[in-house]
Amino acid sequence: MAKDRYRIKLNNQPHFATCTVVNWLPIFTRPRSVDILLESLRYLQLSNDLVLYGFVIMENHMHFIISSVTLPHTIGRFKSFTARKIIDLLIEKGEKGILQQLKRAKLVHKVDREYQVWQEGSHPVLIQDRDMMRQRLGYMHNNPVRRGYVDVPEHWRYSSARNYAGEAGLLEICESW
Repeated sequence: MAKDRYRIKLNNQPHFATCTVVNWLPIFTRPRSVDILLESLRYLQLSNDLVLYGFVIMENHMHFIISSVTLPHTIGRFKSFTARKIIDLLIEKGEKGILQQLKRAKLVHKVDREYQVWQEGSHPVLIQDRDMMRQRLGYMHNNPVRRGYVDVPEHWRYSSARNYAGEAGLLEICESW
């Protein structure tokens, strides 16, 4: 996140952020790869490094609203850990085609790795008030609807829309903001 042109001024406040796979590759069509993201978010929640207000995971990116005392560091840890686990999974499954694409997409200055999963940056935007929170949650939760994957946001499994509809979700969500 050091090269990110977006600056975080209030770490412990909710921020809307996006993590995108390099070249928009559809890595999250496999349930196990999505599980890696969910497990990492759950771990960060349990270790009190992250408060999660909402999320949606699509096939090639994810949006979330989060807060953390060290937000840039926490997002960096999330991206680093998930990238390593996703690469390990792709190697284990023999996914040579997508691994080749991740190798070709790796930025030249990333000399410490063979592959790159995530685009640099996450473009965090401070949630300034309740209206903005509602707008960003709606934007996130309606992503699968706009793509034509589901008719209503609560039907998308990999989203906090269920939590906000009073149903059980895959992750605990902080709904008090």
